[in-house]
Amino acid sequence: MANELVELNVTGMHCNNCAISVHKLLEKKGLQNVLVNFASEEVKFSTNEQVTVPEVIAAIEGLGYHVIEDATNHHEKFYQKVDNKLIFCAIFTAPLLLHMVLPWHWLHHSTIQLAFCIPVFIVGCLHFGKSAINSLRGGVPNMDVLIMIGSTAAFVYSLVGTIQNLGENYLFYETCATIITLVLLGNLFEKRSVTQTTSAVKDLVKFQQVDARRVIDGEVEVIHATDVKSGDILLINTGDKIPVDGDIIDGDASVDESMLTGESLPVDKKKYDSVIGGTILQSGSIRIVATKVGSHSVLAQIIDLMKRAQAAKPPIQKLGDKVAGIFVPVVILISLLTFGITYYAVGTSMQTALMNAIAVLVISCPCAMGLATPTAVMVGLGRAAKGGVLIKGGDTIEAVANTKYVVFDKTGTLTTGKFKLQDINVLDETPIEKIRGVITAIEERSNHPIAKSLVEQLKPLAKEKVILKTVSEEKGLGMRAMDSDGNNYFLGASKDKIDTAFNLSLYKNQQPVARIAINDDIKPGAANLISELKKLGIKPVLLSGDKTDRCQTVAQALGIEKVHAEKLPDEKLSIIDVYKQKGKTIMIGDGINDAPALTKADVGVSMNDASQIAIQSARVILLNTDLNSLLFFMRVSKHTLITIKQNLFWAFAYNVVAIPLAACGFMSPMLGAFTMAFSDVVVIGNSLRLKVKNLR
Repeated sequence: MANELVELNVTGMHCNNCAISVHKLLEKKGLQNVLVNFASEEVKFSTNEQVTVPEVIAAIEGLGYHVIEDATNHHEKFYQKVDNKLIFCAIFTAPLLLHMVLPWHWLHHSTIQLAFCIPVFIVGCLHFGKSAINSLRGGVPNMDVLIMIGSTAAFVYSLVGTIQNLGENYLFYETCATIITLVLLGNLFEKRSVTQTTSAVKDLVKFQQVDARRVIDGEVEVIHATDVKSGDILLINTGDKIPVDGDIIDGDASVDESMLTGESLPVDKKKYDSVIGGTILQSGSIRIVATKVGSHSVLAQIIDLMKRAQAAKPPIQKLGDKVAGIFVPVVILISLLTFGITYYAVGTSMQTALMNAIAVLVISCPCAMGLATPTAVMVGLGRAAKGGVLIKGGDTIEAVANTKYVVFDKTGTLTTGKFKLQDINVLDETPIEKIRGVITAIEERSNHPIAKSLVEQLKPLAKEKVILKTVSEEKGLGMRAMDSDGNNYFLGASKDKIDTAFNLSLYKNQQPVARIAINDDIKPGAANLISELKKLGIKPVLLSGDKTDRCQTVAQALGIEKVHAEKLPDEKLSIIDVYKQKGKTIMIGDGINDAPALTKADVGVSMNDASQIAIQSARVILLNTDLNSLLFFMRVSKHTLITIKQNLFWAFAYNVVAIPLAACGFMSPMLGAFTMAFSDVVVIGNSLRLKVKNLR
C-alpha cells in the first residue's frame, strides 16, 4: 500500500481557495505528491503507512466537500444543484425586493418579510455555512466565511428589530436574502465558465468512451474500449473511432489523427503500421492487434499529462495564492474597523455602520485572485493541445517568457530525418549482402531517425539474415552488437576526417569493414521558423553530434550563425549550461543523445516521433511534424501569461477600489454582492478569450 498513487473525484470545490484548503489538509497528514485541481474536481496523492484512504476521504468530506466514485456517472441530486438553489432563493427574494417599489402594505410587515427570508437564509447556511466553518477549521478561511458573516449579521440584526418591534429602519431581510441569491448566481456563472476551461481534457476523455469490435474465432462481439486487453484482435471499419493503440495486421486505411497532431490531412496506414486510440478511420477497413490499453495508451498518457500540467502552479500563481490565503482575515478586520469608525468615531447610525461593514464583507472577492492563474493556464494548455502541442506543466508557460536562445539539434529536428542512402563502401572481402544484413539487424533495434531510414531502404535488399545475440545503444556514439557466432560489431559516426562524404562506419571485431554515405533534407518551414525567431529577438543555435561541414551547410542554408558540431551528450550539456547563464534557453531535439540537454534547458521541446527517452525528458512535445508549431507554442505561452497578468490586475484592482468604496458607504451590500459575483465571471471570461484569441 505504501507510496501507491491514489486519485479521488471531489465535488464542491469552487475556486483555488477550496483547492488550497484540501492541499494543506493532505500535507498536514504527511501525504506526498499532492495535486489538487478544483476545475477538474480531482485530488491525487501518494499514500503512506500512517494514513489510510478512508481516513483521507473522511477528512476531505469533513471540510464540506464530497468524494464520489465515478465522475462520469455522477449526477447531483435535485436539491444539490446550484441552479435549483438559485431559482428557489430567487422566488422568495423577489417579494422582499418588490416591497420597496410596490404599494402593498402587507409586504412591509416584519413577520411577512421574516417568513420570506428564512427559507433563503437556511439555503445559504447549508450551501455556504458548512464550507465556511470547515475552511476555518482547516486554517484557510474562504470566501464563504465572508458571505456567511455578512448575511448572518443582516439577518440577526433584522430578527432583533422584529422581536423588539423597532420599526422598518431595523429591517434588512432583503439585504440578507439578496446577498445569498446573488452569490448563488455568481456561483452558477462561475461553475459553467470553469467547466469550459477544462473542455480540452473532457473532449479527449470522450475519445476514450467508445465501443470496440473484438474478433474471437471468426466471431465479432461488441465490447467497451475499457474492456479491451493487450493482444485482442479488433475489427475497425470506415467512420469508427479506433478504440485503443495497436498495430495493423490486415487491411489499408486512411486515418484522421487531428485530435492528436492538430493536422487536418488524413494519414495513410498499411499493414504493420501503428494506429492510436481515439483517432478516426476515415476510409478503409482494418484489423489490429491491441498493443497498449488502459493507462498505457498514448491518449491516456496525454490526458494524464494535461491534468498534471493544469495542476502545476507557475511561479506567478504563488503571489495570488499567498494573498488569497490571508485575504479573509484581513477583510474581516477591515469590516470590524469600518463598523467601529463609522459608528463610534464618525457618529452615524447603527444601521449605516452595520450596512457599511456588511458591504465590505460581501464585496470582497478572494476567489477572483484564486481563479486568475489556473483558469488562464487551463485554457492555454487546451488551446495548445488542440493545435498539436502538448505542454507538460503550467509552470512551463512562464518559463518561456523572455526566451533569449533556442538551441536546435540537427538530425530529425531541422532536417527531415528521412535519410537517403548514397553509397556503401566495403573495405574488406565481406559480401555486400552480408553488410546490408548486419546494418539492418543492428539498426532495427534503434529509434534514431538515421536507423529508421537505413532499415527502410536496406531491408528489402538484405538477402542474408544476421542473428544478433546482444545489441546496445551508446548515447551520441552508435550501436554495439554481437552475433550468434560471437563477432562484435560497432556501427557509428565515421572517424574519417579526410572523406567527409561517408557519415557512418561499420566495424567488425574492431576492424573497419564498411563506410556508409547518407544525407537528409532540410525540413519545410525550418527557414521560416528561424526567420520568425530572429524577428522576435531570439538567437537560434545549432547543437549537433554530426560532422562540422554538414552542420555548417544546414546552418548557412537556414541563417543560423552559432554552430556547435560533433558534440557528445555531456558536451551538449555543458553548452546548454553556458547559454542558460546568458539568458532563458529552449532546447529542441529528438534523440536519446538529446535527453540530458532537454532536461537541462529552461524548457526542453521534443518532436512526437522522437525516442521515448527524449519525450520523457522534454517539457513540451510537438505532436505534429511542422516546426512552426514551436512558434505556436511560444505564442500560446506568451498570451497565456498576458491573460494571467490581466486577471491578477483585475482581481487586485477590483478589491483595492471596491473595499474602500464599501467602507465609506458608497456601495450597498446588495450592489456589493452583485459586483462580487461578477468579478469572478470577468476573470473567467477573460481567460476564455484565449480559446478564440488571434495569437499573432
